[in-house]
Amino acid sequence: EYPFHRHVSGFTSSLRTSSAETFLPPSVDLASGLGRPHQKPAILRKISAAQQLSASEVVTHLGQTVVLAGGTLSVLLHCEAVGNPKPTISWAKNGEEVKYNDRILLQPDDSLQILAPVEADVGFYACNASNALGSDSVSIAVTLAGKPLIKASRATVINTESPAVAVDIGSTVKTIQKANVTINCQVAGVPEAKVTWFKNKIKLSSAHHLHDGLLIIANVSLSDQGLYSCKAANLHGEVTESSQLFVLEPPRPLPYLEDLTAVLPSAGPRTRFTLTSHSGTKLTVSPGSSALIGCAVNGHPTPNITWFYSGEPLRLSHRLLAAGRILQILNVSDFSDGEFSCLAQNEAGSLTQKISLAIQEYQWSVDKLTACSASCGHKGVQLPQLRCLLDGAEVNTSYCREMPKPSLQPVACNRRDCPSRWMVTSWSLCTRSCGGGIQMRRVTCQRLTAKGSSVPMVNEACAQVSKRPVDTQNCNRQPCVEWVASSWGQCNGPCIGPRLAVQHRQIFCQTKDGTSVSSDQCGALPRPLNTQNCWTDVCGVHWRVSLWTVCTATCGNYGFQSRRVDCVHVRTNKPVMEHHCSWRPKPSHWQRCNITPCENGTFLRGREAEKCRGRKEDRAVCQKCSTGPC
Repeated sequence: EYPFHRHVSGFTSSLRTSSAETFLPPSVDLASGLGRPHQKPAILRKISAAQQLSASEVVTHLGQTVVLAGGTLSVLLHCEAVGNPKPTISWAKNGEEVKYNDRILLQPDDSLQILAPVEADVGFYACNASNALGSDSVSIAVTLAGKPLIKASRATVINTESPAVAVDIGSTVKTIQKANVTINCQVAGVPEAKVTWFKNKIKLSSAHHLHDGLLIIANVSLSDQGLYSCKAANLHGEVTESSQLFVLEPPRPLPYLEDLTAVLPSAGPRTRFTLTSHSGTKLTVSPGSSALIGCAVNGHPTPNITWFYSGEPLRLSHRLLAAGRILQILNVSDFSDGEFSCLAQNEAGSLTQKISLAIQEYQWSVDKLTACSASCGHKGVQLPQLRCLLDGAEVNTSYCREMPKPSLQPVACNRRDCPSRWMVTSWSLCTRSCGGGIQMRRVTCQRLTAKGSSVPMVNEACAQVSKRPVDTQNCNRQPCVEWVASSWGQCNGPCIGPRLAVQHRQIFCQTKDGTSVSSDQCGALPRPLNTQNCWTDVCGVHWRVSLWTVCTATCGNYGFQSRRVDCVHVRTNKPVMEHHCSWRPKPSHWQRCNITPCENGTFLRGREAEKCRGRKEDRAVCQKCSTGPC
């Protein structure tokens, strides 16, 4: 026999909203509040007698489980609370206030009575006691025939600050990252139901924090998002409730915006770009130019972006790109100096980024002079450096191309006589092309004046400044070389024509004294030929052919004839090796012949033609007649 009542300790500890103890100390006077100190409400927990299924009326206290049977006519739920001031009692079912009627009654002692209970009355009933100091709440489960029952909530809980959040199963939870989330699955049923947890329909292992109907998800991250389900089952059936967990990340700034990089190539050369920042970036632009302003923020879910100008929502017709993260201003002249800002918002919070717009003209600036082009003489000049500035900062000169350039005049500098120095002419041609020669040049001491003229000086004047350059030097010291050829070989190579063959010789590179060197050293010289044609009687040959033999057949498809083909010497008419005649194609020594249809009833045998009588002699030459086999 099943025990139809039990004390569910999890109900009491998880549903209490007051810090009062479960059982009051003996010193508390329950009869009168006179003279007692102020006290938060506390609901008394009492253990009722075991429920009898045959009883028509069930009377029980909070913290129990009531099983509705076929003969149950009335259920009376007692709720007693103490506190000073006296607490006010109210009842709720499954988180919603109980609506009283002629079947569901609130008794004078604040007990809740259900007459003729039906399946719709199944659920969790909570007694709430409250006064000015606080409140207390305890639940009792009413189930049908012992079938499992889960206390579910349909609330949406959004947590953006607290490090921990606890909800009943059935709630939708939206919380910041790193918070600890506790999902309570309060279960009633007789016999006691087994609780199983799932995430996205996949059973959670024991490695997760599961304890007494609680699922604890510690330090949540985006990977913890999903649908968490609690299934309660006993021999009477099973029931499942689910909670959806969303992990929130408040908007936060990013150091870059990839979308801005993708848009820039098509924005045009005069487009300035920058990112907003929390402290406020400054963007200086020229009148008539365009600008791209990026709001580099991230968050989960993706924040919504709203743009403002000088604190007011931006209503002008400007393009928003990349889902609102980029503001494109086609002409900054539509604005005066002011502040743009983007407000990024999602359920986890908001973030404001700013940028200050300053409209100024690009202008040319004549800066310091370049270094002098000469240290002395008459040609030294300095050129003023020209820079393009915007708000005092140098920018690319292309931004100033539409501005008139100031006139730049070169400035003479270092116009003075130069110290004496050696002057040299170009080297003369080498006296020899190889084997060592000499080159010469003229070396003089001169001084260049501030007027541009050269004044000859004595050698001693230049010798005090630098060492005199040499006026002669060796040249073309490489050895003299030449191509040397050996005698021609015999004219006995392969025949290439009538009485015509090829002969060869060796080619060497060597010095004038006969020393062999690498062929590369003779590369600049024309190389002699190492092969040539020559006349020889050995190649006086030709192909000689005989007459064709008689065709092996007078008709049909198999007749052929042959002839003799020899390579013979022209003078002696004697055969020689065929390769001597290979310079000309060899004539064919056989061919097909008499390829014509045979007449009806004829067959061919050797050189005679007879009537086809079905003979089978000499099968090697018997051919098919037009009427069939011979």
